[in-house]
Amino acid sequence: MTDEDFIEKIYTFQFPTCTTNQNYLIQVPIKIPYGGSIKELAYRIIGSFKLPCYVENDLINSLELTTKKWTQDFYDERDDKLIEAAQSGEIEIEKIIKNWEKSYKEKTVEYAEPIGTTDEELFAATYHRLVHSPSLEPILQAEHKYGKDVTEVIKIKDLEHEQLTAKQTEEMSLAVEALEAGSTERSINEMTARHFEEQSLLQGHWGSRIDALKLEQRRQYRNWIMRLLEEQQTNMIPTPVDSPMISMPFVPEVLGISERKEVKNISDYPQLEESFTIHLGSQMKQMHNIRILTGDVLDFCRTKNNGSSSLEPTPQRLQTALGLYSNDLCGIVVLSDNHLGSYSGITKELCSISQFTTEFHFPSMDEQLEKIREDVKEAVTWRQAHHRDVNDLQMRKSTSSKSLQTGDVFITRHSNLAQVHVVFHMVVNDSLRSGDINSRHPAILGLRNILKTACCNDVTTLTIPILLVHEMTEDMTVAWCTKRAELVFKCVKGFMIEMASWGGAELKNLQFLVPKGMSEEVFGTLATMLPSIFRVSNPLVFKMTGAPNTPKK
Repeated sequence: MTDEDFIEKIYTFQFPTCTTNQNYLIQVPIKIPYGGSIKELAYRIIGSFKLPCYVENDLINSLELTTKKWTQDFYDERDDKLIEAAQSGEIEIEKIIKNWEKSYKEKTVEYAEPIGTTDEELFAATYHRLVHSPSLEPILQAEHKYGKDVTEVIKIKDLEHEQLTAKQTEEMSLAVEALEAGSTERSINEMTARHFEEQSLLQGHWGSRIDALKLEQRRQYRNWIMRLLEEQQTNMIPTPVDSPMISMPFVPEVLGISERKEVKNISDYPQLEESFTIHLGSQMKQMHNIRILTGDVLDFCRTKNNGSSSLEPTPQRLQTALGLYSNDLCGIVVLSDNHLGSYSGITKELCSISQFTTEFHFPSMDEQLEKIREDVKEAVTWRQAHHRDVNDLQMRKSTSSKSLQTGDVFITRHSNLAQVHVVFHMVVNDSLRSGDINSRHPAILGLRNILKTACCNDVTTLTIPILLVHEMTEDMTVAWCTKRAELVFKCVKGFMIEMASWGGAELKNLQFLVPKGMSEEVFGTLATMLPSIFRVSNPLVFKMTGAPNTPKK
C-alpha cells in the first residue's frame, strides 16, 4: 500500500492521577487503517510517555475501540467514493479487469502462462545426457581440440609481446646512453608514450582475436552438441559427420614456438597427504571423508598439460564434465583481496588459467567479475543503510567503505578448470598473519557462510586452506601453524555439525590444503591433530583366543 492508502488520525487519551483530581491528556498520531498489534502500540505509548501501570487496560480497550471505528469509517468512505465513481462512469471497468487478470497470472499458478525451457536449461540438460552416454569421448576430444587452438593463439601473442618488449627495452637503453650526446628528456618521454601505445595496441589486437575465436568456438560447440543429441536419438550415431574435430582456419601456423612450461615445478616440494573417515552428528551421524595435503591452490584449477601437444584430454577434464550439471559439485576456497579485477594477485593467475580454454557453459571470468562489481555496489549501499546506528567505531569504519570487507565472499562458476566447478573467493587482509585471531574473526565467519552456501547448492567436495594463507613465510613458526590449524579445525567441525540442520546436500569430501614448503614434522603435527579434533571412529576388533565352550546339558 502507498501513502495515499492511509489517513492520519490524532488519538487522544485522558486519565486521572491517584492522588489529585488533575487529568492528564496525551495525543498520538496513528495511521488508519492500522495493521499492527494494538497491545504493542499501547506498550510503546506507555513506555514513551512513562504512563502509570494502572492505565494499561483502559488504554488498550480505548485504542482497540477507536482504531476499529476509524478503520471501519475509512473503508466505508473509500467504498462510497468508488461506488459513486463507478455509477458516474469515472472508473474504467476494463482497466480494473486487466489489472485483476494480470495479478492472477503473476500470483496464481493455475492461471499463469506456461513458461518454456530456456536455451541455457535446454543446453544443460542435453550436455548432461550426452556426457553420460557413449558420446563422452568425442565431446572431451572436441573440447581438448578447441583448447589447443586457443593455447596456440595465446603462444603467438606471448611471443610477439616478448619480441616487442625486447625491442623497446633495447631502444630505450640506447636513448638513455645517448642522453648526453644530444638526446633530451622530452624525446625520451615521447618514446615512453609511444612504447605504451604500441603495447596497448598489441594487447587490444590479440585480445579481440582471442575473444572472437572463443565466441566462434562456443557457437560451433553448442550447435554441435544439440545436433549430436538429435542424431543420437534418430540414427543412434555416436558422432555426427560434421563434428568440430576439424582444424579451425583462424589459427595461423607458426614455427619455432617453444612449448609452454609448467608455471611451477611440482617436484620442488614433496607431496604430503593423509586421509581420514569421520562420523559427525548428534543423533543421525553422517560420514565424511577428511583429507589434509600440501599443494598450491591453483593446482586444483590448472590443467596439467596446458600448452602440450598431447592429442588426448586429461582425466581431470573427465571428472569435471561428468559432475558439471549434477548434485555432486566440487568447490575451492581462494583467498583474494578486495579488488574485483584480473589485474593483480591470485585472481590474475586464476584468470590466466581460465583463458587457456574456452568457457562453453558459463560467462567468461571477466564477465562474471564485471557482473559482481555491479552487484557489490548494491550490497555496499545496503550495508551502509543498515548499519547507520552502529555504536562500534571499528564496525562503523568497515561499513562506511565502498568495497568488500574481510570475510566477504563472491563466487564464480567454471567448466574449463581441472578439478573445480565453483570458486569461493574470500576477501582477506594482513590481519590473518597475526596469531591472535579468534572464532569471531570475519574470515572464520566467511568460512561458515561458504560451508552453508556449499551445503545449499550441491557442492559436496570442498577444499579449504587450513592456515588461511596460500604461502609460507618466515614468521609462521611451528606454534603459529599449530594454533591456526587448531582454530580452523574446531570451527569447521562446529560448522559441519550445524550444517546438518541446514538441509541440502551433504559435504562428503572436505580437503584441508597446506601451503607448499611446510616441513614434514609440522605437517605430521597437523595431520595428528586432525583425528583428535574430529574424533575419527575406528572399528572395534575382537580377537578369538580359543574355541567357544558349548554349554553342557
